[in-house]
Amino acid sequence: MASTVTSGTGSRPGYGQLLRTRGAWTFLLPGFAARQPFAMLTISIVLLVQHTTGSYGAAGAAAAVTGVSMALFAPYSGRLADRHGQRAVLLPGVLVHTLSGLTFTALALGHAPLWALFVAAVPTGASVPQIGPMVRARWGVKLQDSPLLSTAAAFESVTDELTFVFGPLLATALCTAVTPAAGLVTEAGLTLIGGLLFAAQKSTQPKVALAGHARVEHVSALGIPGVRVLIVTFLGIGSVFGGMQVSLAAFTESIGEPGLNGVLYGTFAAGNMLSGLVCGAVAWKVAPQRRLLVGYAALALTASALWTAHSVLLLAGLGLLVGMCIAPALITGYTLVEGLVPAGARTEAFTWLTGAVALGQAAAVTVAGQLEDRLWGGAGFLVPMAGTVLALGTLVALRSRLATRPRSRTVARGVGHRVPVAVD
Repeated sequence: MASTVTSGTGSRPGYGQLLRTRGAWTFLLPGFAARQPFAMLTISIVLLVQHTTGSYGAAGAAAAVTGVSMALFAPYSGRLADRHGQRAVLLPGVLVHTLSGLTFTALALGHAPLWALFVAAVPTGASVPQIGPMVRARWGVKLQDSPLLSTAAAFESVTDELTFVFGPLLATALCTAVTPAAGLVTEAGLTLIGGLLFAAQKSTQPKVALAGHARVEHVSALGIPGVRVLIVTFLGIGSVFGGMQVSLAAFTESIGEPGLNGVLYGTFAAGNMLSGLVCGAVAWKVAPQRRLLVGYAALALTASALWTAHSVLLLAGLGLLVGMCIAPALITGYTLVEGLVPAGARTEAFTWLTGAVALGQAAAVTVAGQLEDRLWGGAGFLVPMAGTVLALGTLVALRSRLATRPRSRTVARGVGHRVPVAVD
């Protein structure tokens, strides 16, 4: 399929040109609505369980089970979408997620034992719709062999981070101003409505490859050394997301202003979004390996300062800086996958990286919750510091494994941030 976008001679592809792609808005608008719940899920679970149990440790553990479940099942969900189509995966997925989320809410409000919450958290996490990757796959259909693919990668990163500005704000406002269960109930409802609307856009979904078509190269993404290095790198990024969610909630409650939690997390996400915009607008001449090293060093440095913040303004400023360091690392990491991994294994590679973020987040909310319960207020901020410093050490030691493979002529299979799904 030829690209539906034409470039002006000598002009650099930009966001305006990208958004003029014919048919793009038919999946962008419902896709944006459907991905909002993704940013609400963890914080809604943390606030609900902390309210019903009084423990950030229990809240973090319940959220961690959800994150681990999502990390383990996301690659399988991507493979199913490749084989059977996005609509076939989305329709049952959003139904299961909605029912699981409402069941979890009912159990928490009924003061069920923690093990029962863990049981309900498994299908809740496993059925999280992978809307972001599916949007990227549709961009891949529209922009095959187009220079706008890299612009689309940055645009999707910005879109994802925009949801992390609005999602936590909405969830926190609902949980604090309405009822502690309102965040999770709204998350389930938005998943159902948004997911069904997105699934209804059948004309833009990638076509499913039929049996007997040309064989593709079957390579395990985990067998590629560079992918394993990126997985560790993305685990560190996940530790920032998880550590910030729990620690900001604990900090704002300790000063008697729980409503500021969404504002502080939104500031952190806004930094992420703004830096993503810049990354998409800059014509980079520096090699992506070097960009990743420099950007990740900045992330580790800023994350290491979080635990020293003892005022709202200082924490907001540091959170903004930390957020500004995340999007460049994510975008650059996904860009490296295009050169490291053969086309037939990129879906697996992207889902492993997305799963690494979810797994790092799950571990971080667990450890940060325990630290907040057992040590001083703000001790949970040690988790982003430890996660990013350890990941940076791995990245520096194994940076030679990020050397990209010679590029061959392949069909683009999705672009940039969080679980792209292959386009066949």
